[in-house]
Amino acid sequence: MLKCRAVWKKLSPLARAPSAVSRLNGRRAGLNNGRPPSHLPVAHMSTGPAGGGGENQLYVLLVGAACVGGVFYAYQTIRGDQQRYQNRMAELSSRAQSTVSGKTTVSIQSELSAVPEPESQGATSPEEPGPPTPAAEVAAPSETTEPPSEPTPNYEPSPAEITEQPSEPVLESEPAPAAETPATEPPKPQPEVVANSAVDSIPASLKKIPSHAPYLLIGGGTASFAAARSIRARDPGARVLIVTDEPDLPYMRPPLSKELWFSDDPTVTETLRFKQWNGKERSIYFQPPSFYINPEEFDSAENGGVAVLTDKKVVHMDVRGNKVKLDDDTEISYDKCLIATGGVPRNLQVIERAGEEVIRRTTLFRKIEDFKSLDKASRNIKSITIIGGGFLGSELACALGRRSTESGLEVLQMFPEKGNMGKVLPEYLSNWTTEKVKREGVKIISEALVKSVTYKDDKLEIQLKDGRLVKTDHIVAAVGLEPNVDLAKSAGLEVDSDFGGYRVNAELQARSNIWVAGDAACFYDIRLGRRRVEHHDHAVVSGRLAGENMTGASKPYWHQSMFWSDLGPDVGYEAIGIVDSSLPTVAVFAKATAKDTPKAATEKSGTGIRSESETEDTATSPVVSATPAPSEQQHKDDYGKGVIFYLRDKVVVGIILWNVFNRMPIARKIIKDGEEHADLNEVAKLFNIHED
Repeated sequence: MLKCRAVWKKLSPLARAPSAVSRLNGRRAGLNNGRPPSHLPVAHMSTGPAGGGGENQLYVLLVGAACVGGVFYAYQTIRGDQQRYQNRMAELSSRAQSTVSGKTTVSIQSELSAVPEPESQGATSPEEPGPPTPAAEVAAPSETTEPPSEPTPNYEPSPAEITEQPSEPVLESEPAPAAETPATEPPKPQPEVVANSAVDSIPASLKKIPSHAPYLLIGGGTASFAAARSIRARDPGARVLIVTDEPDLPYMRPPLSKELWFSDDPTVTETLRFKQWNGKERSIYFQPPSFYINPEEFDSAENGGVAVLTDKKVVHMDVRGNKVKLDDDTEISYDKCLIATGGVPRNLQVIERAGEEVIRRTTLFRKIEDFKSLDKASRNIKSITIIGGGFLGSELACALGRRSTESGLEVLQMFPEKGNMGKVLPEYLSNWTTEKVKREGVKIISEALVKSVTYKDDKLEIQLKDGRLVKTDHIVAAVGLEPNVDLAKSAGLEVDSDFGGYRVNAELQARSNIWVAGDAACFYDIRLGRRRVEHHDHAVVSGRLAGENMTGASKPYWHQSMFWSDLGPDVGYEAIGIVDSSLPTVAVFAKATAKDTPKAATEKSGTGIRSESETEDTATSPVVSATPAPSEQQHKDDYGKGVIFYLRDKVVVGIILWNVFNRMPIARKIIKDGEEHADLNEVAKLFNIHED
């Protein structure tokens, strides 16, 4: 095009001159720096034949040939430029795919500086590492780059998407080159199972993590999901980013030790769908993948949404800079942040020191993968020993015990207490629970303190301190949870020395823009004092409260969370407040009916996770049962249903509802009032336990 333009400038004066003299004068005028001559010679008329003579004909032929040649040359030039442009785009695309997987990426925009007349629109970060490239800007790392003002998805764009300037008409009229997504190299699978939009067609190497999140939630458990739902309820356009080191979307943990074990579906470990006690089927996941938005669309989502980054762990937290660093050195800044990292299962030191063979045959039960591995192990071995007599250990013992009657699996449960749930239930009720677990086919070894564990002759040998020796094929260590406070040091957050966990106030706040919820929070309860709770419903309650306070609610913790445990479909209990067997207790029991089972409770509430209905209710003035309490004490071993009150300084601080369901709002109100009660038998009437 440039050559055509130069030729035309030289020939245009000649085309306007009517004779050779005029052409000569025009040429001189064109070479005289563009200044017109002071006077032009008089043009002589041609003496040739009519019509301009031979000279004019020759001139016309020359001009015509020049024009045709110029047009042909321009056409060839344009066509060649287009071909070279496509080749250049293919080269840049392949180069971007090979470099974007590193810590930093040179912007494709800067590479386009070699194309005629580009306009750079990338931003340069002062913290960008690496050598500069000539005539090109270096873009900030993908984890810190803020997109321009255009509402485009925050992922590494393809070459055709990067140039949106109006000065590039070629890209507006032509489709993107085929070299952007090579057919021979399929996109790399992403850990985010929520991918469900048009950006799925973009190669994985060009996708990137959002660099900024107005609401950043660390941890992908129940507390994070409850907080995200609460934030969206109060701020419908909010953009919430959840970062979890698990490969799964947020899911509920209780079914892992309860209903999933009673499923008749042989593919339950893959589908993770189960039947509740009432027969209804549901998934372990809170929401399907379609509920979430892609992280790549995080910045462009018109109405906001919740995005989940799976298989990503936050390893460092800069509180002053309001940003976090992931395990791949990606940085994400935030406006407000929730730490809901939960906890990690404790292990026995004797197992940790026992060697690789013992550790490989030990399960620390917490996640979906733990359920899958234990389910597989239970179908291929002859003996499983559960160490721990708390909620988790007793639930797994009952679940595996039922399987033992079908497959001949030997299930043993050992614990240092005298009976199951010995740290929570009164001794008489703990003993009753132990007998219940035995009836499920479990061999109980009480008052057992593990001295050592060894692997010998294809068996694990558990040596107890009193000399007893137990041989087994597999161990499940259910000995409690250690709150995950890995970020405390880098963030400068306080860890409670008594209860563990991040120390927060009654509003679950650790700093001006940092909150903590769930198992990792050591919070101040305005009614019961400093506490840390490790239960599903507390994760729901604290997550919801933290989400509200992140949007400016400034509410203190007062809505007592509940927890529950089911020893199969026939026996279950719900508890609230401080339930500690070392506290004095008063219990009132009544005869149970067919309605007083976990199965019946789920049929009435319509949900297998009872807290989903219980925590939403608010207790009003309870209706006292008109039926009087029986005057005679029931048989000491008949604990069909009842209420157990836990007292501290004559004030009720904890309540267990034994096979009594859908009464939790009443228990919550009793603890909230914090009053002394002269006769707890009268208080028990509020729960209508004597109704048939």
